[in-house]
Amino acid sequence: MHIVACVKQTPKSDNVKIDPQTGCLIRSGAASDINPFDEYALEEAVTLKEQLGGTVSVITMGPPQAEAVLKDSIARGADKAYQLGDMAFAGSDTWSTSYALSKGIEKIAAQQPVDLVICGKQTNDSDTGHIGPQISAWLGWPNAAFVKRVVKAGEKSVIVERLTEDGTDVLELPYPCVLSVVKEINKPRVKSPKGRILAKRAQVTKWTADDVSADKTKLGIKNCPTNVVKSFVPKREVCAVTVEGANGKEKAAKLVELLKENKYI
Repeated sequence: MHIVACVKQTPKSDNVKIDPQTGCLIRSGAASDINPFDEYALEEAVTLKEQLGGTVSVITMGPPQAEAVLKDSIARGADKAYQLGDMAFAGSDTWSTSYALSKGIEKIAAQQPVDLVICGKQTNDSDTGHIGPQISAWLGWPNAAFVKRVVKAGEKSVIVERLTEDGTDVLELPYPCVLSVVKEINKPRVKSPKGRILAKRAQVTKWTADDVSADKTKLGIKNCPTNVVKSFVPKREVCAVTVEGANGKEKAAKLVELLKENKYI
């Protein structure tokens, strides 16, 4: 089985800064790491490889420093790493990003047929949850999102359990297909000493837009169908009222008066 896990380098902290002019994240100087949700996608890919045999490839789209998350993935059990790096990709929204990743996956599949693509349900920098389903649309492959458990991975199909608003669904998808997984699916492993050594020695294959035969009119901030009209940090106003009193009974009485005064009761 050949599984491709999609990973992304994202800000390590919640202190995300946005360029007010472009609406894009300011990544320079910010501490980064593998997107937390992608750790579960990678772990599931490696677990399935251990159960069934095969290969796990990881792919990311990002600047030169994004190579770090690919090396990290090798340390966690992946076998091959691919990076899409080109200024043509800069500022891409989810539509353009998923297109670029789909072209990268197509090239990987041309070298070794791909059975399964696994993504995290979302990223911690945009929280859209679009990438997995959009990749499947570009590739024309079946897709299941919010997958909480792989029930059975067979020779020709995979059976999964996915979360819904009112419970769960059990679906069977023929290969090749795309899954987006939630954190309930597993517990990511720590990097082993052997994995760290393999990561240092690993060679990352790097591709440009031309290398994956991508249509550049579908890439980059100028060609995205998403337009950022305005970006800003919301102002937080503290409007809490502290109810004073000598004891609990007095505080409760004043609270009741305050609620009546504001017509809550």
